[in-house]
Amino acid sequence: MLTKKNSFSILAIGAVVASSLVLFINSTKKQESALPPARPNIIFIFSDDHTAQAISAYGSKLTKTPNIDRIAKEGAILHTNVVTNSICGPSRATLLTGKYSHLNGYKLNEKVFDVNQPVFPEELQKNGYQTAWVGKMHLGSLPNGFDYLNVLPGQGHYYNPDFINSKNETVRYPGYVTNVVTKLSIDWLNQRDTSKPFFLVVGHKATHREWLPDAPDLGAYDNVNFPLPPTFYDDYTGREAAKDQDMTIDKTMRLKEDLKVHADYEKSGIFNRFTPEQKKPFYDYYENKISKEFDAKKLTGKALVEWKYQRYIKDYLSTARSLDRNIGELLDHLDKSGLAKNTVVIYASDQGFYMGEHGWFDKRFIYEESLKTPFVIRYPGVIKPGTQINELISNIDWAPTLLNLTGTTIPRGVQGESFLPLLTGKKVAWRKEAYYHYYEYPQPHHVYPHFGIRTDRYTLARFYEVKDFWELYDLKNDPQEMHNLYGSKGYEAITADLKAKLKKEIIHYKDDEALKIMESKL
Repeated sequence: MLTKKNSFSILAIGAVVASSLVLFINSTKKQESALPPARPNIIFIFSDDHTAQAISAYGSKLTKTPNIDRIAKEGAILHTNVVTNSICGPSRATLLTGKYSHLNGYKLNEKVFDVNQPVFPEELQKNGYQTAWVGKMHLGSLPNGFDYLNVLPGQGHYYNPDFINSKNETVRYPGYVTNVVTKLSIDWLNQRDTSKPFFLVVGHKATHREWLPDAPDLGAYDNVNFPLPPTFYDDYTGREAAKDQDMTIDKTMRLKEDLKVHADYEKSGIFNRFTPEQKKPFYDYYENKISKEFDAKKLTGKALVEWKYQRYIKDYLSTARSLDRNIGELLDHLDKSGLAKNTVVIYASDQGFYMGEHGWFDKRFIYEESLKTPFVIRYPGVIKPGTQINELISNIDWAPTLLNLTGTTIPRGVQGESFLPLLTGKKVAWRKEAYYHYYEYPQPHHVYPHFGIRTDRYTLARFYEVKDFWELYDLKNDPQEMHNLYGSKGYEAITADLKAKLKKEIIHYKDDEALKIMESKL
């Protein structure tokens, strides 16, 4: 029989249990709130020489890139993402180290990257990440920090490419390089250690010279007549370095190797890797159609230059067509595998590229088409779809941002800053100037060494070694950088201010070589 005393005891016990339960629930909630969010996976799709002028998310009228655009639409697009040294290998070295070329030691292409220096994937490994790089790396060595490597040696080949793996073994894979890189990347995703978050670089050879399209994309733009850029016939008045370069479509671009007019399919290392089945559509298109058309026209002067321009743009965009298609295939795999929800996807190129502006192809200069590079990023639930970033972001910022995204400590030696706050809509103080330094001379394109800064309105550059001179451009009034204002009346105060800012940047980034030149009289 339940007595009053027993009833009171049971009620008291119940109250204690209820109170304990509340304390337990509250304690659990506190523990849950203190736990870090799930560490995201990261896929960094990194192409070669693919410029913003050829991406429709950036307003290109030349072509459509629906899959790159999809990343931008579902995340953020960086409109003023610049590089520190506009050339392939050094850009990759900057990605890995978060440092300028003068500190990571990789100033020029075709050198050997120092593998004894720290790279940010090592920090990811310490934080429990599995890391991999598939495709083009172009560093002349195999850096530390990767659990899996399967990379192209040097520039690699478009057809039936060789790959070097983590064991330093060379293996040839049949097929078109863009498709092969995607397949190997998806294979790694399917075979990885699923107990760990991952960081994967998908390194594409496209759209590097000599722009060999995949067979389905041959002639994709043959019915299009692309308008000449307004600066195509630039005469370089007042711009000595621009006048003395060797990167014009007119004089530098080669008919046989670059434009495939009567290409050598037997001896040339560019074209002799085809299987008979691969060679047939390629030969039919370039030899039986394009070369015959060229012979029949007997072009000279401006007609020849403009024909070369059309062929260049069509081959470039046809090569990029496969690149975008493969990005779509990778995005579809993430959707089907369930990885998309917690995977950061980035698409970027190693630098900008000229699409006939100033009559050029290639890159190297501090000028806009070369300096700026595309960067779009998607992170579901963290980056609001449709985010537009206009601040000056540099490729030294990529490494610390990736570390920040994953909750990984950023080493003190990294020179860049995380722009994650900008991606998530926070109002933060950000750089007003971006520093640049290019070194490679005279080969292959005879571009004078120079350093300088890009602000929201101006570009100031100091050319040195070959000839010493300055250039100044007002990007608001002269976005195509046709008028060198250095020394012009009325720009004395602006020039002095920019020089002071440049010197401050040089000292901040510890570029002793540039400082010595900066302090020399001119």
